[in-house]
Amino acid sequence: MEILIKALQLLLSLSLLVVLHEFGHYFAARYFKIRVEKFYLFFNPWFALFKKKIGDTEWGIGWLPLGGFVKISGMIDESMDKEQLAQPIQPWEFRAKPAWQRLIVMIAGVVVNLIFGVLIYIGVVFAWGEEQIHTADLKDGLTVHPFMQQYGIESGDNILAIDDVEVTHIGDITSGLVIRGQQNLKVQKASGEIENILLPDSVDYAIFEAGAFPTVELRHQSTKVEFLRALKTNDTIKVEAGDVFLSINDKPLDQVNFNNLEKNFNLTLIRGKDTLVQKIASANFNLLKKVSPALAAGILPGDNFKKINNEEIIYFDDITDELFDAKETETVLSVQRNGVTQELQVEVPKSGSLGFTVRTVGYVDSAAFRHVDYSLGQSFGRGFDRGVTTLGDYVGQLKFLFTKKGASSIGGFAAIGNLFPAEWNWEKFWLNTAFISIILAFMNILPIPALDGGHVVFLLYEMVTGKEAPQKVLEYAQMVGFFILMGLLLYANGNDVYRMIFG
Repeated sequence: MEILIKALQLLLSLSLLVVLHEFGHYFAARYFKIRVEKFYLFFNPWFALFKKKIGDTEWGIGWLPLGGFVKISGMIDESMDKEQLAQPIQPWEFRAKPAWQRLIVMIAGVVVNLIFGVLIYIGVVFAWGEEQIHTADLKDGLTVHPFMQQYGIESGDNILAIDDVEVTHIGDITSGLVIRGQQNLKVQKASGEIENILLPDSVDYAIFEAGAFPTVELRHQSTKVEFLRALKTNDTIKVEAGDVFLSINDKPLDQVNFNNLEKNFNLTLIRGKDTLVQKIASANFNLLKKVSPALAAGILPGDNFKKINNEEIIYFDDITDELFDAKETETVLSVQRNGVTQELQVEVPKSGSLGFTVRTVGYVDSAAFRHVDYSLGQSFGRGFDRGVTTLGDYVGQLKFLFTKKGASSIGGFAAIGNLFPAEWNWEKFWLNTAFISIILAFMNILPIPALDGGHVVFLLYEMVTGKEAPQKVLEYAQMVGFFILMGLLLYANGNDVYRMIFG
């Protein structure tokens, strides 16, 4: 059911955005008296689910939900209608109009998507307001990813401003450091001392490659173990990285006698949304411990961390920081189990993680949350700012595509669908739709043949040189662009499939 709800939200969002994008082209073409032969939501190879001709235009719905299109008379597009282009030029055709008019027709879809995205942000902040967290209000500081310790920032510190701008949203710190090129931090140390820390130019790539996300969070005192999980995949026992261990022979792990396991025992685990039972030979129990250092150390659900290497544990980030510092070393864990303190020894893997999930408790600084409502006039300013920031952040992320890790992180429809919540929420639906609308605008204006941006490049060439690009060049460019887009589409969705299978 969750997948269905996400899929429906994605379909509704994309359908709305595709129709509006194509209406941008349609209205611009009609304004300049250019004939539009077809207007389709989704593509219709071989047949359409619905079609009806009204005036000069055939309106329809295709069966292949990969976008939509308008077929404009006298234009080289994905239809590759060479027969029409071989005929004498007619006054209602695209090719008969001045270059500046054709340019407006081509950018109209992108403009509509940009405007629509900003309008959604305006509507959302007016209808629902906005949640803010001013870091100046925090009393316990922030949870800081251990990776940032090398720059003199650690958990308990508070980042008050970034590039002299007060922090009002926690996510702006990670986005500022990784995407926006911001490096100057005003940091309040746990002692109360204020420091200005200037990070190196390379900090964005360093954080990205280390996977230090989120760079900062609000602090919480979640120190009690809820589940154990696998950190590695082992085909012999059919356990995959990320699997959560629930029980052995239907007994919770804290009730299992691991010194007296049956010859073959059943391990119940959660993988994604599925609950599975794997039969494991007791002789392979060591393989199970190898994929979960927490299990190897004797950690059990319900254990409450008290100390790591004699360092007192108060916050969850105390656990992560101590384990990060103890990578690839023997470490002593002090946990409280049923009111009794026990010491456990473990060799912390290179990842700095043992493979357990804690029982989440509330943020210690939850009083710092602020709900801000906006008047209609204020909503226009705030909505516009969010639209511009969304576009800037998306463009800023593209620098990572040229890294190995960035290329492997590209996602397709499944990745986009996962933006939507498992339960229908109109506020989140509209926020995601605004985000996708702005992304579509940017992607469509890229100078790739077959996209709007590819047509724009040739039109700008014509306006500068006074000469049209040869028709054969336009035809070949359209075909090359089509294959580039199909390759990107297959690659992105292939990444989704790979992640679903291998995690």
